[in-house]
Amino acid sequence: MGRYFGTSGIREVVNEKLTPELALNVGKALGTFLGGGKVVVGMDTRTSGEMLKSALISGLLSTGIDVIDIGLSPTPLTGFAIKLYGADAGVTITASHNPPQYNGIKVWQPDGMAYTSEMENRLERIFEEGRFKRASWNEIGKLTHADPKGEYIKRALDAINLDESYKVVIDSGNGAGSIVSPYLQRELGNKVISLNSHPSGYFVRELEPNAKSLEGLAKTVRVMGANVGIAHDGDADRIGVVDDRGKFVEYEVMLSLISGYMLRKFGRGKIITTVDAGFALDDYVKPLGGEVIRARVGDVAVAEKIKEENAVFGGEPSGTWIMPQWNLTPDGIFAGALVLEMIDKLGPISELAKEVPRYVTLRAKLPCPNEKKARAMEIIAKEALQSFDYDRLIDIDGIRIENGDWWILFRPSGTEPIMRITLEAHTKEKAEELMKKARRVVESAIRNA
Repeated sequence: MGRYFGTSGIREVVNEKLTPELALNVGKALGTFLGGGKVVVGMDTRTSGEMLKSALISGLLSTGIDVIDIGLSPTPLTGFAIKLYGADAGVTITASHNPPQYNGIKVWQPDGMAYTSEMENRLERIFEEGRFKRASWNEIGKLTHADPKGEYIKRALDAINLDESYKVVIDSGNGAGSIVSPYLQRELGNKVISLNSHPSGYFVRELEPNAKSLEGLAKTVRVMGANVGIAHDGDADRIGVVDDRGKFVEYEVMLSLISGYMLRKFGRGKIITTVDAGFALDDYVKPLGGEVIRARVGDVAVAEKIKEENAVFGGEPSGTWIMPQWNLTPDGIFAGALVLEMIDKLGPISELAKEVPRYVTLRAKLPCPNEKKARAMEIIAKEALQSFDYDRLIDIDGIRIENGDWWILFRPSGTEPIMRITLEAHTKEKAEELMKKARRVVESAIRNA
């Protein structure tokens, strides 16, 4: 990670580290890096979106870059628009699932994949050295506005096929998905009930679509007798699912189900996931002709590995899915349509989920200042390797140790000042025992870092 960019672009508290001046300079750095062409820019619903978008666009224009402003736009729509308009890059002003006081800047390549860490490092070098391209008065970039929503929905309808109509509850979390997700589901022929679908930067629920934040969605699915509930975070690059019985479907289970459906739909092949994904995915997809390959955490690492391995599907156990047949941008909106197609072809999620192996997964977040992370990880590496009896070590992103029926991942967050522990075991007792031990290792490392 660089000084500004983490695992998912720049993401900071507004008007503290993330200021209009920073956004302006990121725009100038990106324009200098590209050297010409055009860039699509969109934003989520946060109150700071217009401020930061305007500053970033000014920076781009000053270098001679033409800008297509698509305004309020979920991240999937930005990625779609880059290819639709033949742009050289795209930018989303978003902090995804972070609280409303945060915002961020994420840059996308022409094929819809996020900028790699190497590309972000080059932007940072241009930024810090201040060697920005400056266009002459008659070569300043042109600003135009566009609305790609209609074409997005049209092409999604061509890709998804439903034989029946379903009752669907959509909880957009007051985010940018509000302007696309309910409308796509309606055009698919479904009866749509919308929750939290008025765009607002204040957000009435926690943006990460998990069991706790989606209690309202789960209740609505039960009361309305819906077939499924679909939820998104602030920029709709994630998906959360509530089944036909009004129960939140755990991320690992949903990742397994959709991976299996993609194998059925497109044939045997490789499934890409991250080092924090459990054994259930491997066990579920293997009989379907799937081979699981793990990458670093983050959608760009997943997308890179999808391209490298020519994979059928890629996803993280956080509701972030990439469907390469559609785009290399994480897309919770298209994912929602795909979930309906899976239900249409295979049956209710509550029944499908019974086929997925269940293990005990525990997660913990421990506060850790960003400046302590590197040293803390050095200590964790030494202590973890000495404290646990393991068979396999994976160190492509943090430290993952495995031993037959359990695994533990120690990893610093790339977007927040925290250290993460994720682990899985076959029994609750074993999982809790491992977590107690793992927490002691991490707490000691942070203290001594």
